[in-house]
Order: sequence, then structure tokens, then C-alpha cells
Amino acid sequence: MTTRAGLDVGGAHLKVAMSENGKLTAVQQFRCRLWMGLEKLDFALQKAATLIGGADQVSITMTGELSDVFPNRKTGVETLVARLDREFGPKARYWIGPRGIGSSADARAHPRDVGSTNFLATAALAARAHADALVIDFGSTTTDIIPVRGGKAVPLGLTDAVRQTTGELVYTGFTRTAVMGVTTRAPFQGQWVTFAREYLSTMADVRRILGVDLAAFDQHATADGQDKSAASSTVRLARMLGRDADEGTLTDWQTVAAYIREEQLRSIHDGALQVLSRANLAAMAPVIAAGIGAADVAVMAARLGRPVVPFADLAGAPPELAAWATACAPAVALALMDG
Repeated sequence: MTTRAGLDVGGAHLKVAMSENGKLTAVQQFRCRLWMGLEKLDFALQKAATLIGGADQVSITMTGELSDVFPNRKTGVETLVARLDREFGPKARYWIGPRGIGSSADARAHPRDVGSTNFLATAALAARAHADALVIDFGSTTTDIIPVRGGKAVPLGLTDAVRQTTGELVYTGFTRTAVMGVTTRAPFQGQWVTFAREYLSTMADVRRILGVDLAAFDQHATADGQDKSAASSTVRLARMLGRDADEGTLTDWQTVAAYIREEQLRSIHDGALQVLSRANLAAMAPVIAAGIGAADVAVMAARLGRPVVPFADLAGAPPELAAWATACAPAVALALMDG
């Protein structure tokens, strides 16, 4: 029996997937506030140790090198590889983007291909099941949009700098993005109100006001350090409009939240159209929905006139793991890949 772990080491979360003989057996996310120091990664690895401990191989991808705890991305990759090598020794293998899975030495030799290419792992698994597809991974912080054509991932860009020009990386997330980073105004009681450009509220607040249950996925503190109830979320969002929550009805605040959500979805939809405008995919090539925002990806698939396939389905995840398998797509992909 071969037991493989897939790790996605991010700047906010450590995502872990486990497989036995090619079948997914566990998926879990751990908070990892890497921007606060490497000890946060140490703590997350300690929390995950029981889950990972029996693995014969640990396949690792990362975006944590982007954290501002590092002076640059190359140093981030080198530091994380060194730390993970100490943790896992010879079991550690690394996702090196277009080069596939390689050794620690390979990772150190090609840091640009190691950092922030986790999206290619997701797309590689999708390409096994669908010759043509559009992968949309709507995560807590960013959204990846990757075309698959002829059984291969065919993005124009491999780095964030390029992907932010091609529509393939839309820097907006399901929960962690500040409202001020999504739009500058919203309709309120018949008027357009411009927002305070302060970190007062996040998209997690927006979604809680709209009735989305984020209890399992939202692992980070709120903008004001208060609780994550819908009522407290409304207080935070109201501050963006220079108001107190009791100055509007529930319907008023849900209207504001719905507008903000729509502005965010529109930005992702624009990215998808930009990618589709050059990708030459089959007319009914599906959208592969991944990330904690997969339900919203399904909405965009309908707008695009394409069928939607949850990432968990193509990963063969059992029902009890489906939500987390879709949410942690790169880790799941690595847990299911040989290399």
C-alpha cells in the first residue's frame, strides 16, 4: 500500500490531502499565518503531524513564498524548502510547475517554477479527466483561471506578474479580500454611497450577511477582532458606508452585500472571458469548479453557458470529503499524482 500526502503551503493556510493507493482518504486545512513568522508554519505542521505521519511520500506545492516575511520570492522558496526538508527528510518531493514533481535539489535549482505554480497541479489532474476544460479555483484570497486544451494545461502565464495581465489570476478571494479591494461604492436606500477606503470589512462579512455558512472555512480574525456573526458582520460593513448598522434594515444591508458580491463575481467573469477569448476550447468544455467559492463558480459557469464539474468529482472524492477536496484542490491533486 502506498500512502501519499499532498501539501499546499500558503501564506494563510496549510492544506493537506492524503491518499492510499490512489484513493483520497483525508483532506484538512490548518491556519498558517505565515506573514507573522516561520513559527506559524511550524505550529501548523505540528497540528498536521498525526495526519501526515504515515505517508510514504510528501508532495509539496507552495504559495507561501509570497509572504512579506521574506524579502523576495526566491528567498521564500529556498527558506520553505529547507524548512520542509527538515520536517520530512527524503519523503519530501516538490511540485516544480511545468517540470512536474522533483527532488529538493530540483526545487532549489528552479525556485521560479516552484513558487506559486500550485494552479498547474490542479489543472494537471483536471486534464486527466477532460481534454478541454476551464478550471476556476475561487479560493480564500485569489482566483485562478486555467484553460485545459487537448489534455494539457495551456496557460499563457506561469508567474503572478504575467498571469495578472492575462486574466488567469484575478486577485480576489471568497473570504479574505477587503471590501475596499472589490468596489468603491454601493447602492444604499436609493443613493450611491462611496466607501471608506479602510480595512473595515471583508468578503467574509459580505457572505455572512447573505446567509453563507463560513464556519468551516473562515479561519482568520475579522477586521475589528470581533465575532463572526451576521450581526457583527453588518456592523463592520456599515462602517464602510460611514453608518451604524441600525441605520438600515436587514434588506438594506443585504442589498449592499449583494452588490459587492456581484462586483466581485463580475471581475472573475471578466477574467474567464479574457481567457476564453483566446483558448479555443470546445463549445461545451466544462468549467471545473474548485476552491471554497466553488458554488459561485457554478454560477459563473451558467453565465458562460457551460456545464460545471466539481473538482471533487474528478478527484473521485468520497461524499464526506467532497467539500474539502474541492476547497483544497492543489493539495488533493498532488496526493493523487505519482512522482
